[in-house]
Amino acid sequence: MCGIAGVLDCCRETPEPELRSLASAMADSLYHRGPDSGGVWVDAEAGIALAHRRLAVIDLSPHGRQPMHSSSGRYTIVFNGEIYNFPELRQKLERAGAMFRGHSDTEVLLGAVDHWGFERMLEWANGMFALALWDRKRHTLRLARDRLGEKPLYYGYVGSQLLFASELKALARHPDWCGDVDLEALASELRFGYVAAPRSIYAGIYKLSPGCWVEFDRSRRPIVPTPSGQAMGPGQPARYWSLREVAEEGIRNPLPVTAEEVGEAMEPLLRAAVRRQLHSDVPLGAFLSGGIDSTTVAAIMQGESTRPIRTFTAAFTDSDFDESHHARRIAGHLGTDHTEVRVSEEEALALIPELPHYYDEPFADPSQIPTLLISRLARRSVTVCLTGDGGDELFCGYNRYHWLGASWRHLRRLPVAARQSVGRMLGALPPAFYDRLLFPRRRHGLAAPTSAGHRLHKLARVIGGEDLEAFYRRGISYWQTPGQLLGRGDGIPQVEPLQLPHQPADHMMYWDGMVYLPDDSLAKVDRASMAASLETRLPLLDRHVVEFAWRLPLATKVYKGRSKWPLRQVLYRQVPPELVERPKMGFSVPIGRWLQGPLRDWAESLLDPASLLNQGIFDPGPIRACWAQHLSGRHNRQAELWAVLMFLAWHADVKHQPVTRLEPHPTAAHAAP
Repeated sequence: MCGIAGVLDCCRETPEPELRSLASAMADSLYHRGPDSGGVWVDAEAGIALAHRRLAVIDLSPHGRQPMHSSSGRYTIVFNGEIYNFPELRQKLERAGAMFRGHSDTEVLLGAVDHWGFERMLEWANGMFALALWDRKRHTLRLARDRLGEKPLYYGYVGSQLLFASELKALARHPDWCGDVDLEALASELRFGYVAAPRSIYAGIYKLSPGCWVEFDRSRRPIVPTPSGQAMGPGQPARYWSLREVAEEGIRNPLPVTAEEVGEAMEPLLRAAVRRQLHSDVPLGAFLSGGIDSTTVAAIMQGESTRPIRTFTAAFTDSDFDESHHARRIAGHLGTDHTEVRVSEEEALALIPELPHYYDEPFADPSQIPTLLISRLARRSVTVCLTGDGGDELFCGYNRYHWLGASWRHLRRLPVAARQSVGRMLGALPPAFYDRLLFPRRRHGLAAPTSAGHRLHKLARVIGGEDLEAFYRRGISYWQTPGQLLGRGDGIPQVEPLQLPHQPADHMMYWDGMVYLPDDSLAKVDRASMAASLETRLPLLDRHVVEFAWRLPLATKVYKGRSKWPLRQVLYRQVPPELVERPKMGFSVPIGRWLQGPLRDWAESLLDPASLLNQGIFDPGPIRACWAQHLSGRHNRQAELWAVLMFLAWHADVKHQPVTRLEPHPTAAHAAP
């Protein structure tokens, strides 16, 4: 795991010292991603500079340092990530006559490009990665990103220079950087809590979409993703792996397996994925929340180890958000070397001012806070941690898949106008009213996002969706109409729909796999772990597990009312069901209550009407009304407010110049997986 950065000077007018200085400054901003060593390579005549910060995990010797040159001398690479099947690729290359100096996966990638070509290397590589490859013969720069988007990669022009990096803060080191805000990207963050690819929060700077690569030469051709995503010219992302194709193939040709057989079919794949990800020259551990996903990974990991593995849990003083006692019992059963840290409210709150620096973009998933804390805890003992991320999106784990899917099946037969009327009536009363009506003996305060009243309010918002996509989008949106705050923009990424008949849950898992997974879940884990110089690995997102999961019939993923049935069947062979069978809690913090208490003054200062007007970005009216509703306790508006506050905190941190009003972005690479 590392940080990469670079410059392609299209005019070839920048002297070598200036190119080197810029690339070094960009890499220095990524020190946290690679504190072990760094390197810069420059060819001023070609106008290229590549920089790297290294977190040494495999091949700790100097042979693993980057930028790295191929044995042929034609290619130079900077690489971030891990290729889990590199031992098998190396054996194939050695049989073909390749010679290696060290034993890093980066050197194997270069050998694969030399022998098989760039595109075949991408097809065969199984791992998480972002890379930049300079071809000295053709004078082209290629950027590529892994299939699911575990590793980030940003790129864009500043003047005549193409910049790329693992994080936006590196691009901001350019002396001519202006950093205007893309309002359509901001609309995305207000709607979903994150900026969806291919946009970034900055105008003219893009995220490379998962499963894509893009090529640049020195002609400075514009960055315009094509509607098909398949054009092969410079600056036009091409897709080498498609989640849509994987999903459609799975729906078209499901495996002939029953719910009783699915565990036996899945376990060898999952064990192989974990085994591949245990390859390391530094200590490993695992995050253990006590839920199905992390427990499954930890149980298999322990089964593959000859001594107790290290497991880590964050314990919270707020019992509504604390699962540490479950994790403790599971660790005891598995026999792991378990560590937990009790996080006080004060420690969690102290992180909030640091969030804009770590995330570079406004990012409003509150679970970013505990993820940062547990990453810091784990890094004290290990350099690599396996996690259970990805299980919900693959095996129908989120509660919203079930209640939104059931709601759509019942409501779709009603006319849209009738549903919208019902929605207005449901939304007229506050969530607390429904909670008191349905559960009169409970103590009721601010409605939690999982309360009955809150869910009825969410149903009121989604009920008027004209089709399944709009229905689901409303269900996961924070602000339903972010354009009301900004004067324009809807923040909706273009995702090509599945072409085959499918269940509502299939649609929701697919949409999340295309957008929510890479731009929220994986971005959260990457920034939080790398802020602590910790590598995270996600066995459930191994390409073979992903492709297998999409071939499973939905009836084997949800069986007898229990989601993630394949994972449960694997886990029950390792852990008694009573240790893991409980309602899904999630991994977050009580933002709603904090905004009414210890964060109130901080939020009020950012939401000051005069300050909002002076910025010229938002209409203060809807925001102030939302703030008043939240403070009154009648409505829990934590999601909407947190999205606004995370932008305002980020905006204040980076001290932006005035916002540029941009035309809509061309069709995204997301549009054609």
